[in-house]
Amino acid sequence: MVRVRVREFVQVDVFASGPYTGNPVAVVLDGTELSDQEMQRLAVWTNLSETTFVLPPTVPEADYRLRIFTPGGELPFAGHPTLGSAWAWLDGGGVPQHADRIVQECAAGLVAVRRDEDRLSFAAPPRVREGSLEDDYLDRIVTAFGITPDRVVAHQWVDNGPGWAVIHLPTAEEVLKLEPDLALIPTAMVGAIGPYPDGHEYDFELRTFAPGVGVPEDPACGSMNASVGQWLISTGAAPSSYRVSQGARVGRAASIEVTADPDGTVWVSGATTTCIRGTITL
Repeated sequence: MVRVRVREFVQVDVFASGPYTGNPVAVVLDGTELSDQEMQRLAVWTNLSETTFVLPPTVPEADYRLRIFTPGGELPFAGHPTLGSAWAWLDGGGVPQHADRIVQECAAGLVAVRRDEDRLSFAAPPRVREGSLEDDYLDRIVTAFGITPDRVVAHQWVDNGPGWAVIHLPTAEEVLKLEPDLALIPTAMVGAIGPYPDGHEYDFELRTFAPGVGVPEDPACGSMNASVGQWLISTGAAPSSYRVSQGARVGRAASIEVTADPDGTVWVSGATTTCIRGTITL
């Protein structure tokens, strides 16, 4: 029988451009002796995009293991929970094996998190699926988004675990104007990206919709930014370093930086701030 006990709990704002403008993640710093059902129940209760549970690693290379839950189920990988949980682990006294990086173990494998003073960035994991979307799926997305096919500049599977697909629209303005009918794509994990004009503070606007895991619109999505970055940079559709705005349509103002190393590794970074600190009884 699992013994109920008090555990350390924090809520971290990730990718915020100002106070309380990013995407919060709830982090339970000791997830030991919790069942899958108990973790899922808490994720439903917090009603955030993701709730995470820090556990001892199972491989010597990792500093800790992370399980990531949405209100609709568990994810093998997610970006803003990776940054927020790494920040919470360090802030809670975690000491990585290497001074300049943390290694997170999750269901998708090992994820490197780079530490540069007070800023964290994660290395985009390999995509498990890529290539153009199938015609019927693209048609369903276009219909659900209420646009015509000629507005789609490009499209791609950008799945690094959650099941992401994305369409590229001509402008950021068109992305912001989308009024998707998610009832037409109830299991989808899909995004839309479009460029801002030259000279704008940001290079792209991104929106991500995840009805498949119970999240109608994610305020700021690290995993999609990671895989979209791999796609856009590799095809020359984006420079090796660019900035993304996200969350305006849900009352947020997230700021995400995407950068590729010379070896092609794509890193996603943004601000991380602990906003709530205390305990939770589980």
